Amino acid sequence: MNEKSSIYYKIADSEEEMEQIHRLNYETFVEEIPQHSKSEDKRLVDRFHEENTYWIAKQDSRLIGMVAIRGIRPFSLDEKLGTVDSYLPDDTKPCEVRLLSVREEYRGKRIFFGLLQQVVGSCLQQGYDCVLISGTVRQARLYQHIGFKPFGPLIGTENAKYQPMLLTKKYFTSAGKLFDQMIQENKQAFSIRLLPGPVSMHPKVQEAWTQPAISHRSEVFCNEIRSLQSELKRLTSARNVQIAIGTGTMANDLIAGQLTRVGGKGLILSNGEFGQRLAKQAMRWQLEFIHSRKRWNEPFSVNEVKELLKQHPEIRWLWTVHCETSTGYLYPLEELKSLCEKEEIRLCLDACSSLGTVQLDLSNVYMASAVSGKGLGSYPGLAMVFHNNTVSPDANLPAYLDLGLYEKSGTVPFTHSSNSVAALRAALDHHRFSDTLLATEIRNGLRDAGLEVLGNDRYLSGILTIALPSGIDARAVGDALKAKGIEISYESDYLLKRNWVQLALMGHLDHQHVKQAVAELREIFMEAQKI
Repeated sequence: MNEKSSIYYKIADSEEEMEQIHRLNYETFVEEIPQHSKSEDKRLVDRFHEENTYWIAKQDSRLIGMVAIRGIRPFSLDEKLGTVDSYLPDDTKPCEVRLLSVREEYRGKRIFFGLLQQVVGSCLQQGYDCVLISGTVRQARLYQHIGFKPFGPLIGTENAKYQPMLLTKKYFTSAGKLFDQMIQENKQAFSIRLLPGPVSMHPKVQEAWTQPAISHRSEVFCNEIRSLQSELKRLTSARNVQIAIGTGTMANDLIAGQLTRVGGKGLILSNGEFGQRLAKQAMRWQLEFIHSRKRWNEPFSVNEVKELLKQHPEIRWLWTVHCETSTGYLYPLEELKSLCEKEEIRLCLDACSSLGTVQLDLSNVYMASAVSGKGLGSYPGLAMVFHNNTVSPDANLPAYLDLGLYEKSGTVPFTHSSNSVAALRAALDHHRFSDTLLATEIRNGLRDAGLEVLGNDRYLSGILTIALPSGIDARAVGDALKAKGIEISYESDYLLKRNWVQLALMGHLDHQHVKQAVAELREIFMEAQKI
């Protein structure tokens, strides 16, 4: 095991991670424990795979341990024992944990307990109060030490015997300090969400979301979405905006589709995760472009961009994020607009994190993508494209990605969500930009405590990125804050790999709660330095 690389835990969310899960599943439950038949491809896809949530342990890019959580009945134990409800406490909400596996060279209590810590925390957050597991008889004593109680007869085969076990809140405290602390801290009344999505929402936004759904063809809905479009245009000074169901990736695909019609060569700027994602999307669309790629958090000057355009006079469009969410870096929009207008270059923006967080003027921007969550303070699920030109339909594009169809419809061309539209409309009624003075106060306070905060006051006020020292683990800091009811951004791969955490000042926030959360972060940091 490479001790120099930190081990971190996350929910599996990529195809590459799923493939590693299938292969570890095979190694453990076919080759090591003869529970399933062998296959030539040496991969085992669990029969409940589509319903499982996988918590995984990774070192660098390698999966070294996994466990699956599933709350849908019937459980595998229901099928093996008959319904297990007779073994459970009354009025309990159970989930089943399966496929707990750690690579042989990493076995020991550290990874085992680390995975189960994620399981317990996840169960608490989702409202489960009982965890069921089929524990291998070889580890029965370890499970019981944690607090699991055996029930029912042994199951499995002669070569792979398992003991059904359960863990309830009543028994969590017997697991020692780890789970006991999690339970006690989970009871804290104070909670705050400092994420770039989902964000904390105004009560009126939540109320709008819960209203009965209405037809997207009704006059009421059409009036609602026109009103929403008018407000969004007022907020941004854009001439047009189309609203689809989807994410920021969806909005950027709508833009990419239009860039295929523009043709010619483009220029994509990147100095972080989301700029790199734009380049990957452009490659999927087979766009011809130059990728000006800098180190993460290295600034771009307009003079550099000007020089690139001079060297490549064939460039017809420029695509960049406005705010690089992975760092908080804010590109110089007004200077880019002026340069592109002078050089007759179409400027396209990913404004998903900046819209609603800072004042944003999209006049003279060819196209810009945005979303309903983040700075606008509503639920995720709506993708928006702002544009200042007329767009006609194009039969060569996939219908759902044809921006011209949206404009031609006048409202929406496809089935839409009235709940999402109503919630976003309510969010705009109660919208507040991120407080730059509060962001500056927090940035300075964290630096005074010895923490490295990326950037300066010219960065997005809604994103504060903290680079933790190598001896303090980002996962541990994030988990400790989560146990206290404080959600910060730290679970994305690109953050964990760099040992970074982020505070996002987006959505409907109580400033006093924000300051309290920052104080908790400073305290955790100070305590970690003493260890």
